[in-house]
Amino acid sequence: MYAQIQKVLEKFMSKASIYKYGFNLSPMYRRSTGRIVEVSDDLLKVKIKIKLSYKNSNYVGSIFGGSLFSATDPIFMIQLLNILDNNYVVWDKAASIKFKRPAKETCYVDFIFTQEEIAEIKADIAIKKEIDLVKNIKLTNKDKSVVFAEVSKTIYIADKSYYKEKRKNKKLKKPSV
Repeated sequence: MYAQIQKVLEKFMSKASIYKYGFNLSPMYRRSTGRIVEVSDDLLKVKIKIKLSYKNSNYVGSIFGGSLFSATDPIFMIQLLNILDNNYVVWDKAASIKFKRPAKETCYVDFIFTQEEIAEIKADIAIKKEIDLVKNIKLTNKDKSVVFAEVSKTIYIADKSYYKEKRKNKKLKKPSV
């Protein structure tokens, strides 16, 4: 549904604006209490913030760990889906979070890809057909002097035609009951 809405909106707005406002208006993302505050025109950089509020405050007055994690969860996957063209499949494969200290103030996170990284992903896919990309991010205070948590995301990326063939072969090999 969201991809279809995006296609219509692209006639009137930039991908960066759709990305930012789409996330911030989406009920599923709003519940995380995270907000996208900045998206570069090329979508290579996305910045989010997670304010401490009554909606995400835990028993001891810090930001609930689930809010920290859920606010970071979908960003890389959707970012890559919008940077790469329709010839790729992108899925979140795994994630972990390590809490470093209680977040008793607004947290900030930068999700960054470089042009070189995107070129390398495309080159790897051209050879290997599928890869697992690991991205690490830190949830920090505004001036990045305090780290509240570290998140590691594993993202599966594949050539779309290879992926479809792989799924088809997997279904054919499935034993009947």
